[in-house]
Amino acid sequence: MPVASLPNRFGSGDFGPDAYRFADDIAEAGFSIWQLLPMNPLGYGNSPYQPFSSYAMDEIYISLDQLEKEGLIAHAPDHMKNAPTIQYQDIRVFREKWLREAFHNFKPDRKYRAFVAKNDWLESYAVFMAFKRKNDLRCWVEWPAKMRDYPELKSLDLTPYEEDINYQRFLQYKLYEQWTALKKYVNKKGIEIMGDLPFYVGLDSADCWNGRPNFLLTKKGKPRFIAGVPPDYFSETGQRWGNPIYDWEYMKQDQFGFWTERIGYSRNLFDIIRLDHFRAFDTYWKIPASCPTAVVGKWVEAPGNEVFEHLLKTFPKIHIIAEDLGDLRPEVLELRDRFNFAGMHVMVFEFQPDQENTMNAHSLLYSGTHDNETVKSWYKHKSKEEQRAVRNWLTKHGFKGINPIDRMLKYALSTDSEMVIIPMADWLFIDERGTINHPGTVGSPNWEWRLNSFRPFEQRIPAIKEDIRTSGRH
Repeated sequence: MPVASLPNRFGSGDFGPDAYRFADDIAEAGFSIWQLLPMNPLGYGNSPYQPFSSYAMDEIYISLDQLEKEGLIAHAPDHMKNAPTIQYQDIRVFREKWLREAFHNFKPDRKYRAFVAKNDWLESYAVFMAFKRKNDLRCWVEWPAKMRDYPELKSLDLTPYEEDINYQRFLQYKLYEQWTALKKYVNKKGIEIMGDLPFYVGLDSADCWNGRPNFLLTKKGKPRFIAGVPPDYFSETGQRWGNPIYDWEYMKQDQFGFWTERIGYSRNLFDIIRLDHFRAFDTYWKIPASCPTAVVGKWVEAPGNEVFEHLLKTFPKIHIIAEDLGDLRPEVLELRDRFNFAGMHVMVFEFQPDQENTMNAHSLLYSGTHDNETVKSWYKHKSKEEQRAVRNWLTKHGFKGINPIDRMLKYALSTDSEMVIIPMADWLFIDERGTINHPGTVGSPNWEWRLNSFRPFEQRIPAIKEDIRTSGRH
């Protein structure tokens, strides 16, 4: 369940009272894991996989209710409380006024100064965002040279930007403070939080702007090659993500400092880290930046073994999940198994009623992910004959009932997979309206799905609790 998709009186979920209510609800239902989408500052197309930073969080998650309790703002009125989808631009405009008020009323204290001093990434991110606002949010490669090359040259006086820089520091401090309090509460309920770490970062990010040697870029910062995947079942022309490609040779010389810092910071925010696009640690699709689609490109080997040897030596207790979906060569699975990472299965991709469905015990089974249709949509779009075959298989294996979607979820819970993740839209039997992202497309309606009431889920809690209990999971 993405935080942004939680019910909230301001049009999108945040780290406030509704998130605590959700924690109470899922604890009551018997869940032990809450998986999130990335919470970094949303970039191009509002995608959490094109963030402005791998470290910072998006200010839409700051709870205005919490700021009111602290006396930093007056009472903020409801805004888009019952909106059917997340309207990011309207929400940002509304929240900006209240966040600015809180900033002006905030008095830096010892905890704030310690946070600023401890987090090296914060300074470059704050300057990056101040420059970005000055340049009408354009990508940094289009900024004046003194701003574009500031990380290397430091030839610009920052005095005119000091208020905006301090504002960004304040936002990140409040986000970290509110998130760590929420996570502590969730953990006390016996629930672990699984965060999602994108493999790539966006070109338009503080990571790239301040760490250019880590990427294959021109002298002016433009990517020479970009990331994506070749044609597959999602798209005939592949997926052209546009992220810059890593310079692995430089990263080796730097002892994988980029990954050490990024993973190290994420492990403090989450209990479990799901590594998105895990296959790229073995081989990645390298597309010339001039190509309009992902059809033209080549697979290139990455030093995954060296990366994980270093990371696990540095962080021996880290809990990593490998997103190992797609058309993979055997070496990807060998890399996963060498480091004993659990992989993934997706029920709507793998369920075949005409054959036995077996799952690797050391794995996660998803009924579906944010990148595919819900179980109800999957079932709805099957032919009558296919639907009958699904129902017959479920009946044969003891999964009875009137609702075939409910029966599918009971089957998922019964499998041998170490963990089972079921998206909220599936628990609520929502059809295609619950799809979060349509791979290969950009913009609305992607990433806009939300609940505007807890009632449908809370009415389901007794039944869900019983399903989890009878499955033997906890």
